[in-house]
Amino acid sequence: MKLFLFSILALTVSFTNLKAQSTPEVKGAWQLNQDETKHHLFFQNGFYFHTVQQGNVFVGTNGGLYEIKDNTIITKVLFNSLDSTKVGSKIDYPFSVTTTELVVTAPDGQATFQRVDDGNAPLAGVWHITGRMQDGKLSPIHQTGTRQTYKLLTGTKFQWVAIDPGKKQFSGTGGGSYTFKDGKYVENIEFFSRDNTRVGASLSFDGKLEDRNWHHSGLSSKGDKIYEIWSKIGDN
Repeated sequence: MKLFLFSILALTVSFTNLKAQSTPEVKGAWQLNQDETKHHLFFQNGFYFHTVQQGNVFVGTNGGLYEIKDNTIITKVLFNSLDSTKVGSKIDYPFSVTTTELVVTAPDGQATFQRVDDGNAPLAGVWHITGRMQDGKLSPIHQTGTRQTYKLLTGTKFQWVAIDPGKKQFSGTGGGSYTFKDGKYVENIEFFSRDNTRVGASLSFDGKLEDRNWHHSGLSSKGDKIYEIWSKIGDN
């Protein structure tokens, strides 16, 4: 099974009375549901992530960089968990958007996504890990080569990915919804590539923003103590 950016199996869509905005804006989280299949689509700070799940089962994910020109989403693929040969390719997707719906034309058809949020929140952005507490000391993380760990947050949704675009490798991902209030960051896991039994779990962390750094501490999904620093990429 191949996963393309907006592939929908046996999907029939309706575009009644859909009017495009004069200034297209796709930033934020979008979702498409069909029976047991759910598509999560996130755009933030020049990055896009697209993930498919069936029930609690992770199906696949892909993503990378994007820009918009002439009502077209122009993408460059950085990872694809089902087809690594797509990494590095550039694919254009004509689209139209309103405040509530996003219609995308892909090589295999069209699909309509419903807006979840507009991508605005204190933590909204794309982050990469730059520091971690080890043996009681905060140590910088210098990722070698082209391996990267990104965490994308929209207004209400999150997804992390561990990838190596240079080697066309995908190591893992997880995501769902989140809240951030009064120094508490809470994740509710909706999909997890390495262990479907994690779906439905809720994890609570202490969080604070200092300049463009997000200090993140608590217990990992395995119960290990963590203290991490994530730095924002680009502008919100």
